[in-house]
Amino acid sequence: MDAVGGAGMHDGSDTTPRLCRRAIENALCRSGLRSKLQRVGMLDVVAARVARGEKVQFRPAGSSMVPLIRSRQLVTVAPVDPAKLDVDDIVLVRVAGTVYLHRVTAIAGQRVQIGNNRGRINGWTTRDRVFGLCVDVDGVPRKNVEGKIVHSDPAENA
Repeated sequence: MDAVGGAGMHDGSDTTPRLCRRAIENALCRSGLRSKLQRVGMLDVVAARVARGEKVQFRPAGSSMVPLIRSRQLVTVAPVDPAKLDVDDIVLVRVAGTVYLHRVTAIAGQRVQIGNNRGRINGWTTRDRVFGLCVDVDGVPRKNVEGKIVHSDPAENA
């Protein structure tokens, strides 16, 4: 799923005058930054925050996880202990350079297979590329997350 919106995200209102926006876009193209910025998606930003130990709420877009997660439902992702993953956990993970909020479909030692809820397999990746675990959807807690979350306060991990 792709991410849109969320706390502190741009609300989509267009307050930048067209000429100013065009000048900025031209400057980005000339500097090569535009293509770099386009490759960094919202899920990359969320993954970086979760990797720093933050619990993050956002609204992913797409239908690949229906009915578990519908487009633009509010999800909460928390840092996870990758050693405690189970098949069917919904994780924020990097597979072959792309960040997904998808299911763990298989586990083999230090590797996990990631796929959506419609049968498409994204591929295998290592446990260290799993950033977080989906702990709730629209405020409804997900099952089987107890004991898997890594808290920023070490006393909470016990």
